Amino acid sequence: MSQVALITIHGMGETPRDYAAGVFGQMRTRLGPGLRERVAFHSVYYQSILQKNEQIVWERVNAGSEVHYAGLRKFMLFGFADAAGLENRKEDPGSVYELAQGEIARSLLAAFASNPASSPASNPGMPVVFLAHSLGCQVLSSYIYDAQKALGGGRVEAGIWRDIDAWSRPALGRLLNEREKHFLAGGTCAALVTTGCNIPIFVAAHKEMHIKPIAPPTPLFRWLNLYDPDDVLGWPLQPLSAGYRALVEDRTINAGQGAVGWMFKSWNPLSHNSYWQDGEVLEPLAAMLRRLVS
Repeated sequence: MSQVALITIHGMGETPRDYAAGVFGQMRTRLGPGLRERVAFHSVYYQSILQKNEQIVWERVNAGSEVHYAGLRKFMLFGFADAAGLENRKEDPGSVYELAQGEIARSLLAAFASNPASSPASNPGMPVVFLAHSLGCQVLSSYIYDAQKALGGGRVEAGIWRDIDAWSRPALGRLLNEREKHFLAGGTCAALVTTGCNIPIFVAAHKEMHIKPIAPPTPLFRWLNLYDPDDVLGWPLQPLSAGYRALVEDRTINAGQGAVGWMFKSWNPLSHNSYWQDGEVLEPLAAMLRRLVS
């Protein structure tokens, strides 16, 4: 029986649907046969909402124009088109912002359903550990922030938490019960690990008084933010505001050093996408899971 759920959220750029296979395999190996069966592994995939349109634009540019640094240009086009697409007109019904939140909710609901303790007669308290990368950190943070605000009686302007019942009827074919809403809001989240996090890019233009992190969902909650100082897309979070300083542990790592050494002494797209193969990410993540299932 699953005792904890590990849910991953990918970052910007071209992303295959099985992007989490490697990190899931690493976790199973590091946990060993005695513990890995107690973890439910689920991944959020929102890139399908964006990638087809981005690919069309790239093919047109690549075929009809002269551009240099094709690999870097493609990374930048897909990555920043993701960010722009998620924020543009996000208040509109059916926006990319709303669709991406829907994918998070579906993954959480799958984790909820996989645990027998989530039955109506039991307490839906299975802890969740999130692993988010790059743009996925902002996507997840916005999702939890919206959910907490909505369940606290506040007004949410965009996404599925603007009216969770109105979303669930057509999306799931039914209404969610209160236990499911609590779980889908991240109400049992015990840990969040962020890598190559872009949140500062989205909030830096705001006054500090308006830069507020999510509230700790549970007493156990720990937010570990891992970033490589050479990765210009990965940032520390504590400098953002007093709220982030109190909530987040920033930790510097050298992403990808063990895989390709000298190639990652300065930033390039490969270094930004190498976090989940690095022992400085994998071991703290495995330690969090061990703490919750042991």
